[in-house]
Amino acid sequence: MQYLQRKLVSSNRSSFKLVNQVLLRHFFSSGSYYDAGQPTPSTHPQLLKEGEITPGIACDEYISRRKRLLEFLPEHSVAIVAAAPVKMMTDVVPYSFRQDADYLYITGCQQPGGIAVLGHDFGLCMFMPEPSPHDITWQGQIAGVDVATEFFKANQSFPISQLHKVLPNMIKNCSKLYHNVKTAIPTYTNLEAFQKAAYNGKVDDLSLYTHEARWVKSSAELNLMRESAAIGCQALLQTMLHSKISPHESILSAKVEYECRIRGAQRMAFNPVVGGGPNGSVIHYSRNDQKVKDGDLVLMDIGCELHGYVSDLTRTWPPCGRFSDVHKELYHLILETNKECIELCKPGTSIQRVHNYSVDKMSRGLREIGILKDSQLHSYHLLNPTSIGHYLGTDVHDCSKISYDRTLKPGVVITIEPGVYIPPNFDCAERYQGIGIRIEDEVLITESGYEVLTGSLPKEVNHLETLLNNHSYGVGAETSSISASGF
Repeated sequence: MQYLQRKLVSSNRSSFKLVNQVLLRHFFSSGSYYDAGQPTPSTHPQLLKEGEITPGIACDEYISRRKRLLEFLPEHSVAIVAAAPVKMMTDVVPYSFRQDADYLYITGCQQPGGIAVLGHDFGLCMFMPEPSPHDITWQGQIAGVDVATEFFKANQSFPISQLHKVLPNMIKNCSKLYHNVKTAIPTYTNLEAFQKAAYNGKVDDLSLYTHEARWVKSSAELNLMRESAAIGCQALLQTMLHSKISPHESILSAKVEYECRIRGAQRMAFNPVVGGGPNGSVIHYSRNDQKVKDGDLVLMDIGCELHGYVSDLTRTWPPCGRFSDVHKELYHLILETNKECIELCKPGTSIQRVHNYSVDKMSRGLREIGILKDSQLHSYHLLNPTSIGHYLGTDVHDCSKISYDRTLKPGVVITIEPGVYIPPNFDCAERYQGIGIRIEDEVLITESGYEVLTGSLPKEVNHLETLLNNHSYGVGAETSSISASGF
């Protein structure tokens, strides 16, 4: 109860007193058990160990992240990162909230309404929202200034209402001002000090530095990414097994989300792509409202999020249980490209080099099959305009400021996802028209080469056909005896 007493004594504003009176009714009588507005080791011991701010990530790691980011920033510079905004579906119904990756990375705070300021002279300063009793009644408690210093370990914190008094002095004394452009809000951009700094050319985008800091993952981050990938693999495996009896895009989309959520994922990383037949040739197909015709392939690109870290994987298979000869011909080309590109993954190479290899192999293969009639890159890009992969982490397309020409290092996670997307009206033999195939894996760059985080999910033709034709349908995720690791 000391936390509340300090707050009541230090506050001389009636609004703070009223809020704290409401908070008293929300706290447990133990005195040490308070609500930080998100899981803590005391409220959710099943999720967090003592000393962790978010599941799997300790307080010390968050502090080291802040120090490392400051090392990237020029001397006497200041960085501003606002939390992600709440986006509304209707006037009173919000969309599901997801924290901005940069704000989460340096604070661990999973709630909206805050602004974090990082500087060489003062460390981390958090400006926290001030909920009214009405807000608490309807939305629950969120972290305030005391939680910012006691739980998130900010060096100092202030109510958001004090930002206009405190932040200008920080800006005035800095040599360079950086901010997260994507979450910029008028609360600080309209300040005279900020606008003056912008007029003098002192303001720049912070993401170049935050993406650099986030690019190489720590061992704790990699553990979460392995777990997120494992959840995605098991969920997609169960969805494959279900596809023969329910070959409907909408049902398969619902099935994979259910399987991810019951295994602990907080949300999907993106709306699942479930493209049956010609819909698989639409790269980011999202309608998921068609029945998969007998004999057609279904392309499923899915990912889930576990405590801030996402997975991203794709498999293509025939729900009927058998690949046609035409499908096998194209599938083997994609599979060979997938496996050969994974073999190229190691320290010293780059996504761009692997991409160039994939383009050469795929274009040659498509010419040999007869789908492409020339060696022009333009012709190939009509069938695959995507990169061979991208960085992965707290965002699906993580660290977008890092070039694909960048030499890969141990601890970087990328995707390898060769594919072919033949439009129904493409100038080729009719049997190939309207076919979409992609095989996507997550690959961790290690000291000696690579680790495939999604390696447990089958992708060989014979494994997929065996899986689809020799399983007792209707067995649930909890009791199924078939495991992806058995292939």
